[in-house]
This record gives sequence, structure tokens and C-alpha cells, in this order.
Amino acid sequence: MKHLVLKEYSYISIAKHGKKDEKGNDLLSYSDNGNVFVPEDTFEQLENFVLSSSDDTDRFLKLQSRKKQKVLVAQNYVGVIETKAGIVIEILPKIHGLDNKEDETREIFLKMLRCLKSTPYKQIDFAHLKSSKMPLIEIFITMFLDELSVLIKKGIKSDYVAVAENCNFMKGKIKWTDHLNKNLIHKERFFVEYDEYITDRPENRLIKSTLMMLSKKSKSYKNQKSISEYLFVFDEVRASQNIISDFAKVKPDRSMVDYERVLSWCKIFLQNETFTNYKGTDIAFALLFPMERIFEDYVAAYIRNNFSDWHLKTQDKQHYLVDKHTATGKFRLKPDIVMEKDGRVVVLDTKWKLIDQNLERKNYLISQSDMYQLFAYGKKYERNSKNDVCLFLIYPYTVDFTEPLEHFEYSTKDTNGKSLRLCAIPFNVTSSFNNKDLNAIACSKLTSIFH
Repeated sequence: MKHLVLKEYSYISIAKHGKKDEKGNDLLSYSDNGNVFVPEDTFEQLENFVLSSSDDTDRFLKLQSRKKQKVLVAQNYVGVIETKAGIVIEILPKIHGLDNKEDETREIFLKMLRCLKSTPYKQIDFAHLKSSKMPLIEIFITMFLDELSVLIKKGIKSDYVAVAENCNFMKGKIKWTDHLNKNLIHKERFFVEYDEYITDRPENRLIKSTLMMLSKKSKSYKNQKSISEYLFVFDEVRASQNIISDFAKVKPDRSMVDYERVLSWCKIFLQNETFTNYKGTDIAFALLFPMERIFEDYVAAYIRNNFSDWHLKTQDKQHYLVDKHTATGKFRLKPDIVMEKDGRVVVLDTKWKLIDQNLERKNYLISQSDMYQLFAYGKKYERNSKNDVCLFLIYPYTVDFTEPLEHFEYSTKDTNGKSLRLCAIPFNVTSSFNNKDLNAIACSKLTSIFH
């Protein structure tokens, strides 16, 4: 299985003829300067993947033309795509200062992924991942196997399952209709139904199916060894014949709490239950994450960790753009982060976008719709604030955005003595999560408001 690394905003193209490796052999697929080059048939599979459901998949890859050649440009989704030919394309985020440092980029991404709400990624263990240079797919497989190891040590669950069979002895209860149909001649037999306490239950079938799937994907000796050991544990369990049905049969009771994290991983691998509900059969597997969402949750976790004396809400839904229409509000407003303390209100929106502090004539590449959006937030939230509402747009720190921009004054003092202004600030994701002084550029502006 070939493993290639593609950087966010870079592209996939058809491999050029004549490209050779260190031994002089022709290269059919390779990475070069953050871009990925693949055989023509593989490119066509990826192109069909995009075109088969353009409303969804062009969020991941976008078909463009460069130098009269078709390319697929990575958008702001990162993760793993596996083609039917067995080529694994790992898409890593573009992070300032880490252009040619794949291992550090991967580590920063995983650090951010731990903050993604309502997912099993919170359990990433850097103690043994940090020292290894595993691709993302192997890291995710390792995380699943670690959770499964914990479950196995606690003991896998059995359940009573109804079994119907034609026996030479009496057991359970006779199923008379079947008994009379099958045993009219064979008087020595009994067609019976009884309950058997076995491990072959839906949850275990899903785990076995996941192990069987990953045994074909993993190229790590350590992971393959663990998979073989765990398949032996589940030897008496059948693989799931109907994954959707078995997930529907999962029992969400207290006795199955130990299974929750493992089954979350099973859903990710068996049903691609992340953020990529792709359609079609042009690719084998995709596990992709929106950097917009990851950045939002990471910034929220950072602020919650460093400004714990403020009340923080994410995706707050208390206001509508239109207060009333046919007796109800319309067009709900959902700012990323709202902070409140002593009658003060701070509204923050995160944007995983590139802006440039040197392009004032082009409005620094800030989206006009984002400015409208923050204005609407400010006007609605100032109703609940004794003081001015403070608005922030938070963008990733880059070589072109290293300092907060001058304030944007939406309005000066009104008749109530309130003004509305916005500040755009850079946020450095490579800084320490636990020390706000190490992200001083962002916190200098925040601290002036918060303290």
C-alpha cells in the first residue's frame, strides 16, 4: 500500500512520465513539494469521487485546471483517503512554520483533534504516538486497538440468544410446528428452541468486522500483531452480516458503558461516521475532518482552559436575526463562542481562512459576509450587555498575519453611550495549550478585555 502526503490547499495531479526513484526505477505515484502525483486511473477514480456527489465532495477536493491540466485541489478538510488501487493519501493541515515538517504537523493536528467535541479522539495517547512516525490511518487504528485492549481486559460481554435446532435430546421447549414437519419419521429427534449464553451478540460482531477490515488496511507490524491476537479473542463471534441492523441492535444501557468508545471507532471505520458522508464506489475509504470545526473547538477549549473565570458558551442559540415573523423568530444566530462576565459580553467567531495584514486595499482578504455576520451578532448581544459588546474574528497565525489588525469601528458612541467594534486577531496553533503567555499575540487583545 503506497502512502503519500498532501498538504491542505495543495493539489493531486497525474504523475509525470520519467520520474524515477533513487534506484532509477519509474515512479508511478509520489509526493513533491506538498503535492501528490498518481497514475491516470487513480486520478480518474478520485475525479469520479468528486463529480459523483459534487454538493458534498467538492468540500474535500475541488476540480480545477492548472497549466491546461486537470488537478484536484485539497480544500480545508484533512485526514485520509484510500483509493481502490491501495494508494493512501494523507491530507495534513497547512500550519505556519511547519511546511516541510510532516511529523510535527501531524502532532499539532492530533493535539487539536483531541478538542473535537463528541468524538473518541479525546483519548489520543501521545505517550506512545509521539515517538513513532506513523501515518494518520495507523494512528487511528492504534487508538481503536488501545480502546479494544482495555475492553478485553475488563471482559467482553455475552448475551442470551435464542437458538432453534433439531436435536437428539430434549432442551428448552419444543417448536411443535417444526417438530411435526421434520420429525414425523425421526422419533428420536426434537426440534427445540432454547436460550444460549454466548458472545455472538451485535456489539461483538461489529468489533470483529472492524478487526477484519483493519487487518486488510494496516501495514504496521505492531497493529497487525494486535489485530491477530484480538481476532482470536473473538473467534467464536461471527462477523456482522448486516452492519446497519447490528448497530441498531446495540443496547445503550449501563452494562455496556465499557463498549461505548470501541463502538464509536467501529462506526468510524465501518460506516465512515465522521464528517464525510460520501457516495459512490470510486474510493475504498475516507476519513476526513473539517479544519474549520477543529479550529473552532480547539480555540474554544484553549479559551476555556486559560480564562476559566468567564462563562463560556459555544454555538449559542439564544438570538434570531429576525425577532418575530408569524409569531416566531427566524434565521437563528449561532456564534462560535460567547463569553460573559459581570455584565460584559464578548462574541468570538473562528475562521480557518488565510488573511493578509498587508492587503488593506483588499480588506485584508476578510470576507464581507463574515463582517456582516459579526455585526448582526453584536447588535443582538448588546441588548444583554451593560457595556460595549466586544467582537473578535480569530484566524490562524501565518507569515502574512502576525499581528492584530486595527479595530473595525462599526459604530461610535450611540445615544445609549455604546459603541460596536471588531478586532481580527491571529491565533498560533503551535503554541502551548496550557500557557496563554505563549500565545501572547492572541491573548494580548483578549486579556485587555477579559481582565
